[in-house]
Amino acid sequence: MRRSEFRIEDPQEVEQFLMEMSFGFLGTVDEAGCPRVTPLNFVFVDGAFYFHGSRMGEKMDHLFQNSAISFTVADEYAVIPSYFTDSAMACPATAFFKSVTASGTAVVVENIEEKAVALSQFMLKLQPEGGYDPIDAKDPRYIPQLKGVALIKLDPTHMSAKFKFGQNLKNQRLNHVLDGLKSRNENRDAVTVEHICKYHPSSS
Repeated sequence: MRRSEFRIEDPQEVEQFLMEMSFGFLGTVDEAGCPRVTPLNFVFVDGAFYFHGSRMGEKMDHLFQNSAISFTVADEYAVIPSYFTDSAMACPATAFFKSVTASGTAVVVENIEEKAVALSQFMLKLQPEGGYDPIDAKDPRYIPQLKGVALIKLDPTHMSAKFKFGQNLKNQRLNHVLDGLKSRNENRDAVTVEHICKYHPSSS
């Protein structure tokens, strides 16, 4: 069970995070009941996840044998070293991140209009600069490609989001973390500080 202080219930925040991310991890089960995790690109459209790829291979074999799947997206913002809050003990070391986990039943999409919509979203996310003709299910150049590509849809029966930014920390320890991030000021430390100030209960 995810700790309640890190849980995000606002669907707009969850969707915004998913729109910003392009990569996740698909969980399937093989014929022997062994789990498999496949890293792949995704889009999130109208409340559903879409994945594409070849019609052949282990991933598709697993889906046909067992359509129950899970999918996880995560983004690490900052590693928080133990010495930010404790000069001796390693225990406080942690990381601040956002993650979304979804589960449900995989559906193989055959409708080429739906394929065109989903694959257009892939292009908008992965090639936002353009440089291609729009994907149109009526375009004879695209029809063979749309028919040939495998598109998997996950309409989640369960989805949860965890945004961990020190919501469980008391003010004194939290201030030490904030000071440490501001002093280090590397990578996304400044953005992490903004998120701490946004999500910590003391900010409400």
